[in-house]
Amino acid sequence: MANTYQARECLVVHADEMPVISMNLHKQTIRYKNPRLSVENRSLGLMLPDYLRVQMIYAGICGTDLHIVKSDSAGFVLTTSPLQIPFQGRVLGHEGVGRVLSVGDGISNFRPGDIVGMESIVTCQSCDSCRRGQFNQCLDAQLIGLERDGLFSTFVDIPASIAHNCNAITKDEDGMKAAACLEPAGVAWLACERSAISGGDRVLIFGAGPLGYYCAMLSRLVFGASWVGIVDPVVFRREHAGRWCDDIFDVSDDRIEHLNIDVVVEASGVIDNIQRVIAGVKPNGRIVLLGRGGQPLRLDVVDDIITKGITLLGVRGHLGGAFGRIITLYQAKRLPLSSAVTNVIESLYALEKDLIHSEHLINQNCKVLVTLI
Repeated sequence: MANTYQARECLVVHADEMPVISMNLHKQTIRYKNPRLSVENRSLGLMLPDYLRVQMIYAGICGTDLHIVKSDSAGFVLTTSPLQIPFQGRVLGHEGVGRVLSVGDGISNFRPGDIVGMESIVTCQSCDSCRRGQFNQCLDAQLIGLERDGLFSTFVDIPASIAHNCNAITKDEDGMKAAACLEPAGVAWLACERSAISGGDRVLIFGAGPLGYYCAMLSRLVFGASWVGIVDPVVFRREHAGRWCDDIFDVSDDRIEHLNIDVVVEASGVIDNIQRVIAGVKPNGRIVLLGRGGQPLRLDVVDDIITKGITLLGVRGHLGGAFGRIITLYQAKRLPLSSAVTNVIESLYALEKDLIHSEHLINQNCKVLVTLI
């Protein structure tokens, strides 16, 4: 069984490796140039111990995927996330759900037929951070779809350690789509948890893409915020997220600078939003940096931060229990995860075209999935 499903179609990015050191602080290191996409047939090869062979059902598209295939005026890829593109290219994609076809030696907690959702970070389990239980800060972590091959593929081999059994929530199409969204929902969960949102807090979120959408949903339905506002330049996105918000704002709205906020979540990657809004943050407020944009953080209100005791923190990842909590809440009908999904792309070939010409993915959608079965 382990070698039956070797042929697969994958969406692969190729690029020229031309590392240079940036002097303008836009990125510390610029490495890959001239990204190119192609759908390719590849073989999975032999199954490894402690791995699962999975037939993918849905994979989710993330802003990081868009940034990998887009380039700046000099031709360098836009993403500032850790990235390794080998000579043979990198299979993209780090969010998804699939059906287990076979299990490697040493696996006892999964069996063929199980539906699994996947974490996107493979940790070493042995560095100091892992031994302290700080898995999101693993010193030797590898990111699926960025530093090792990802999920935009009809079949994948994944470490069993990153799989979550989703049998209980995938009995219908809504549940299957929800399982495909566990990764972005988990990232949003950690942002809400780390910022200590609690009953009565006022929460302002920059960015109404999937991460901002789920931050708004979780703030309202789970963490007890009394007021939620969201800011985005795209009309569709801010109105779609508005179901979880008391107010929605265009980026040009001056009111967002004076809202008396407990928690700010910056999920758009536009780091200048912090300078703009910080005067309206309450004493002991918290500011979470979630979206990556590669921009420098410049603040001329440091005295305000000191005087008001404002906490500024970066949040990365979703490990440490977020998936399990979200699955439990979804099963209890507390989190309508699939409501973020606004489009399903029908093939890897269609996805290739949509990633290259992605304006409609951003301007007319929130979470977009691709079907792989």
